[in-house]
Amino acid sequence: METLKVFILCGGKSSRMQSEKGLVLFQNKPFIEHIIQAILPITDNITLITNTKEYDYLPYTKIPDIVTDKGPLGGIYTALSNSESEFNLILSCDIPLISTELLSELISKQNDEAEISVFASESRMHPLIGIYSKKVLPVIKSAIDNDDLKMMNLIANVPHQIIKIDESENFHLTNINSADELNDLNINLS
Repeated sequence: METLKVFILCGGKSSRMQSEKGLVLFQNKPFIEHIIQAILPITDNITLITNTKEYDYLPYTKIPDIVTDKGPLGGIYTALSNSESEFNLILSCDIPLISTELLSELISKQNDEAEISVFASESRMHPLIGIYSKKVLPVIKSAIDNDDLKMMNLIANVPHQIIKIDESENFHLTNINSADELNDLNINLS
């Protein structure tokens, strides 16, 4: 695969978390910094998709959403529209346990025929830890235009690859959406 570009989606309303999700502290460090730490051994070609100045302390390019209030699909649309790379690693800002090893596995197993490659176990899929090809841009644009914002619908509508993981690995890919989930995470790790 050519040079990989990484986009971290820092949008979202964060309504359940009650604060900017990527900046929620976990083990004395914001989620976003845990994610960047996992990416850096692979590449420093990182861009944040964000509509807020709260991430300005980080030395990475920031791009606002092209279309607002369209959820992760809108963020992915912005990312792919601003990328020169055919394949792009897209991550949400609320996955503090993501590891370099899991990201490397995703990259190494990615098949160039697939326009989207994501992890999935028997019980769940992780669409916001994935490799997305620029080829999906017209499909995403159409979905946004039709207000069909479900990630699973997008994946079902394009050639995709599911990289199987064990149920136990779901833990490291879990996105944390609320204070309760963060509390559960801290309890599970103690």
